[in-house]
Amino acid sequence: MGSVKDLKILNDATKNNLGLGRFIYSDRYSVFDWGEMPDEIPNKGASISILGAYFFEKLESMDIQTHYAGIVEGNIAKKLADIKNPSNTMEIKLLRVIKPGLDGITYDYSKYKNEKGGFLIPLEVIYRNFLPPGSSVFKRLKNGEIKPQDLGLDAMPEPNQKLDKPILDVSTKLEITDRYMTWKEAQFISALSDDELNALLNLTNKINNFITREFSEIGIVNEDGKIEVGFDLNRNLMLVDVFGTLDECRFTYDGLPVSKEIARIFYRNTKWNRAVEEAKKKDRQHWKEICELQPEPLTPKLKMLISQIYSGVTNEITKIKWFKDIPPLKDILKEIKIELKL
Repeated sequence: MGSVKDLKILNDATKNNLGLGRFIYSDRYSVFDWGEMPDEIPNKGASISILGAYFFEKLESMDIQTHYAGIVEGNIAKKLADIKNPSNTMEIKLLRVIKPGLDGITYDYSKYKNEKGGFLIPLEVIYRNFLPPGSSVFKRLKNGEIKPQDLGLDAMPEPNQKLDKPILDVSTKLEITDRYMTWKEAQFISALSDDELNALLNLTNKINNFITREFSEIGIVNEDGKIEVGFDLNRNLMLVDVFGTLDECRFTYDGLPVSKEIARIFYRNTKWNRAVEEAKKKDRQHWKEICELQPEPLTPKLKMLISQIYSGVTNEITKIKWFKDIPPLKDILKEIKIELKL
């Protein structure tokens, strides 16, 4: 399925029927589009699975359609209230994944024009409430790929700037390397009507507001995040994958990162990351194959602290101690600040 989770297909999705499958969330992690990194983070998979299920079940009461079908315990999909121990396996309804054609370096999305429903929309939608220093926005501005006005801004933004209005950004989902684009291009390649595009934007804003409220209750700021969406068989929007977790979002607590950003900070100043950037400049399609270096492991202490962050956030958001002997988040973050010399 991917670098951090696996997919077990129980029933294939077809044009006329949704499929059924299971996400197995692993303890693997990925940064900078590399794929599987050399370490595993203990309890990461179960933490994401439980937190994702908690959010999906909350959305049910908000009449937002999702592909969630339950958490698996004893090979049976159950509601969170019915399971006894954390599980890293989530049962989901499956949509078809229609991959665009590739002619050299050009992607062909024409097949989407003839599809009615039951498929993944080939976009990754990003919401941004802040622009932290590591945001890709600054790199794109520096390279001239976008202008402040393209983001609805009057002037060049500053690092850590809180936005008056969230920026909704979009990238490809099914290309070898994620590629940012305008909403006009996103609408075109996905063959979305104006009403469907507006519905997608409105859904993204709802999810953003929901996650912001949930995390603010435990003192955490929702800086940015992403969602993935498909169409059900009747071409109604359906939220898919998982959202609101520490892998999909960037969170901070008193200015410190509470997400996968911790690992990004560690790797951002390594020789490996510089080699990745050089490789991407040379060949956006085959950069990983030509990258001259492999990533080094995390330090043992940092790996333990990141594990505690994943577990602690799930405990505190759900208000259930799924994971035992986890210190308060503020104490974990103090240790991370020391370890990263922030």
